Amino acid sequence: MNNEIMTMAQEAGHMFLFLAAELTVLFLAISYLVGVLQEFITPEKIQSILSSKNGKGYFVAALLGSITPFCSCSTIPFLKGLLRARAGFGPMMVFLFASPLLNPVIIGLFVVTFGWQVALFYFAIAMTVSVVAGYVLEKLGFERYVREEAYQADTSTGSCGTSCDDTPKASTCGEPKPATSCCESSAEQVEVKTNCDGTLAIEKVEPSRWVRIWNSTWKDFKQVLPYLMLGIFIGSFIYGFIPTDLIAKYAGDNVWYAIPVAAVIGIPLYIRAEAVIPLSAALVKKGMALGSVMALIIGSAGASLTEVILLKSIFKNQMIVAFLTVILGMAMGAGVLYSYLF
Repeated sequence: MNNEIMTMAQEAGHMFLFLAAELTVLFLAISYLVGVLQEFITPEKIQSILSSKNGKGYFVAALLGSITPFCSCSTIPFLKGLLRARAGFGPMMVFLFASPLLNPVIIGLFVVTFGWQVALFYFAIAMTVSVVAGYVLEKLGFERYVREEAYQADTSTGSCGTSCDDTPKASTCGEPKPATSCCESSAEQVEVKTNCDGTLAIEKVEPSRWVRIWNSTWKDFKQVLPYLMLGIFIGSFIYGFIPTDLIAKYAGDNVWYAIPVAAVIGIPLYIRAEAVIPLSAALVKKGMALGSVMALIIGSAGASLTEVILLKSIFKNQMIVAFLTVILGMAMGAGVLYSYLF
């Protein structure tokens, strides 16, 4: 028994270290990439492409989501970038739903494991529900449940919250002296020189474009780090200590509650895109109903406990509930429909 617990603990520990390292790298890399894109693609251009004033924005967002290999967590930095660019709320939600569900890895594994018909069914369900949900949420006014700070980009004020009005003391003649006010930690650095005639010369030293993007990326990462680690810890614990046999027992054999249970189990389980299809194939062999497998795949790929915790820094509780309702509804609806058609 002790050996079994040790094995489970090791699996949970390995998963925690793997996810912590991977998601940290993914978050930083994607955040930086989004920052680079924002340097070259103006907010006005993004607003035009992902505008909700014409129907094209919704479908463009869905197509963008289908070609981005993001998991449910790594969509968050991209979503932050879209919010700061003031893209249409409806298309943003379409991207949030579609990106982890329709990424090329999942679709490819679907075709290889279950055949092109099942893959096409999955793609059609995920695409349709994502577009409809984004449209409905915007029309219902759910944009008011986005936190104000989610729209704010990095500013040049210091950590004390005051503006850079403090006049730094002069250095000796001709020698530069960095600013020593609270603004010292800001992206904008100031150097002060004392001319030989006794006058002050204040010069602003702008950091390079790439350093400025990195500063903003690192700031975002520090804000979400506690949420990220908490979600990974809980998800890893479930991964290590809940065996797949238990999942198959309560989400198989065509019992009436199999599909809802599978959909709910999928969210805290946090199954990676590369692992969700092979694991599902193994569960089918253990007797899990095919409709339940479909619900499990959508629940686990479409949302995760880590993602929900991260979204708390962007959305208010009402929007979190709406997000989970869409994912669970999609998972259960697809499971029922799949069981009926196949």
